[in-house]
Amino acid sequence: MAASRFPNVSPLIAQARRGDAASRDRLFGLCRSYLDIVARSQVETWLRAKVDASDLVQETMLEAFRDFERFDRTSEQEWLAWLKRILAHNAADFVRRYRGTAKRQARREVPIRSPQDSTHAFGAAEPAAPCPTPSQEFAQIENELWVTAALAELPPDYQEVIVLRNLQRLSFNEVAERMERSRPAVQMLWMRAIRKLQEAMGAEDRLE
Repeated sequence: MAASRFPNVSPLIAQARRGDAASRDRLFGLCRSYLDIVARSQVETWLRAKVDASDLVQETMLEAFRDFERFDRTSEQEWLAWLKRILAHNAADFVRRYRGTAKRQARREVPIRSPQDSTHAFGAAEPAAPCPTPSQEFAQIENELWVTAALAELPPDYQEVIVLRNLQRLSFNEVAERMERSRPAVQMLWMRAIRKLQEAMGAEDRLE
């Protein structure tokens, strides 16, 4: 999935705001994978027993669709930020409903890439982790929809290890415990997953 093959979202936003239903439907369809990854990165272990990340995505999509006329911006970044704010609000509601004393956990937003943060979501590092170079390379990726669309193409275990390691920023020991695997097995799985993600995105650079 090369970057040039991923559609430019800004024209879709403009067309949808002019009342083009087909553009609006395509716009929302392109963003579902993105919201799914963001939701999975925010739903803590204790909250998963109460709500599936897909529930947050569905509620967010419905609210965004209902309130689309209120969105008055034009860029992809502004559109994604608007969607993330709705999702974060819904996540906070779930927290208040099920465990009010832990509000800060669901409100913690982990961006796919934050230019102001030296430790990006795709650049989480752990000194003891072997070969951190693959995830550091992904710290340079700017198109969030492109990343999440490629991630959605991977097998479930590849998706999970990247979400846990790079988005939730868990240590390899924590990821191993969550996935019920050994640390070496998780490290190998993570390295294979990153390589597959690069392939899905059409990465041309060789890993160091």
